[in-house]
Amino acid sequence: MEWFPQVFATALGVQLFSQLLKTVFYSIRDRRFTPSYFVSAGGIPSAHAAFVAALSVAIGVRNGFASDLFAVAAVFSAIVIYDAYRLRGHVQHHARIINERILEPTGEQPISEMVGHSLPQIIAGMVLGGGVSLFVTLLLS
Repeated sequence: MEWFPQVFATALGVQLFSQLLKTVFYSIRDRRFTPSYFVSAGGIPSAHAAFVAALSVAIGVRNGFASDLFAVAAVFSAIVIYDAYRLRGHVQHHARIINERILEPTGEQPISEMVGHSLPQIIAGMVLGGGVSLFVTLLLS
């Protein structure tokens, strides 16, 4: 289990890096620094996809892509990515409808619509997470 701290640290580092990139990207887009993007759930890159891709790639490199442990990580990753795309995408759609039809007409504070991910956001997260994890894991092996 000597590899566990390195695998976990790599995945966690990718998660934090993804959130930092998201903060920079959206702050530039909005033309103002908005630190709340660091803890936001949606947007590009998908930190959910980056985290689980980093975890799966690190486990695959360390234990083999034909190992049982990698299979578990891959299934876990698929569930998280599916959830980020489909389920949370529906939540985002419903938040938009609630804001437009219920909250905005009454002047109430809108709820966050940045909770789900589009396919490009997920792909960006998977490429970022898998790429950084591959580089770090091979570098430290």
